[in-house]
Amino acid sequence: MQWTTKQAQEWSKKLPWIVGFNYLPRSAVNWNEMWQKESFNLTQIKEEFSWAAAANYNALRTNLPYIVWQNDRDGLIERIEQLLEAAAKNNLMVVLCLFDDCGFSGAEPMLGVQAAPINGLHNSQAVASPGRKVVMDKSQWGNLEVYVKDILNHFKHDKRILLWDLYNEPGNRMVFTLDGDRPVSAELEPFAQELMELTFKWAREIDLIQPLTVGGWHVPVLETAEYEEILVHPIDIKALELSDIISFHAYCQLDRMHEVVKIIQKYERPMLCTEWLARHVNSIFATHLPFFHKHNIGCFQWGLVEGKTQTIYPWPIVMKEDLNYSRMPFHDVLKSSGEAFFPEEIELIKQLKQTPHAKIKNRAASSAVC
Repeated sequence: MQWTTKQAQEWSKKLPWIVGFNYLPRSAVNWNEMWQKESFNLTQIKEEFSWAAAANYNALRTNLPYIVWQNDRDGLIERIEQLLEAAAKNNLMVVLCLFDDCGFSGAEPMLGVQAAPINGLHNSQAVASPGRKVVMDKSQWGNLEVYVKDILNHFKHDKRILLWDLYNEPGNRMVFTLDGDRPVSAELEPFAQELMELTFKWAREIDLIQPLTVGGWHVPVLETAEYEEILVHPIDIKALELSDIISFHAYCQLDRMHEVVKIIQKYERPMLCTEWLARHVNSIFATHLPFFHKHNIGCFQWGLVEGKTQTIYPWPIVMKEDLNYSRMPFHDVLKSSGEAFFPEEIELIKQLKQTPHAKIKNRAASSAVC
């Protein structure tokens, strides 16, 4: 059953302020390439985790690919164990995501050699997991239940795992092209919501020590959007209702971030912003990291090291709005050499982690965000 608010807050009180990153190694164009036996690069993962530790991060979030589990279950489990060991040696807590609808390439997931990145296109070969076609085919959901329960049962008492993020951006229909965004059919959304709700049910049939979450993610990006559009989608509402720990994605300027937090404070649960950092739309370290620290909101920016995902380039919609986009990276904090793009960002992490904040009864946030 769902954790009580007291259980959630007790869990949070035992933790430091969480400052983390979403992770793919620089050699992986998507999570299939990251996790397949032929391309799993543990040496590189260890190197990049050491860079993260040196930058004072203490957590990471990454996705698991269903198709790899289908083809090589034992190998995937072994590689997850290796990643968890490497993370623990660098004092990094791990969030694992089981499903993901962000198939920005427009292609269904496949095994083997992955397509090369399209030059200049953000996350050009991202594939969903289990794939949008599987999400919309209920005849395959029995296998998804087996996958969910298998992974959770294996790691149910693993203290290296901070929490389970069951489904990344359920119902995300976007495809990225060099000409702009192209959404797929809205028919995906009700299937995604039903699968999300079932995944919570399946997970709660297992004796987990870790809490569960699915992030609300419908938060407007561009400054012209109205606040009324924040987290009102039925998928967001249900995700927040079902989560033990409240998580959300918000690539937005600071005043909109205030509005997001005001909306979800009502749940009186600890908060994690599991995706943020989009420099071209004023989602930046200088403003947002002190805000997260002040209100005890754990945060995971998108990207650690620039690489084949090409998330240094903005989303197509942002590239159309900002023709001078090449002046700075959109996501990511480290160059492929391990050097920081902006050393002041890394210094700010260090400064904030060394600065104690007032103890507050509800670690979800302070009583008034203003």
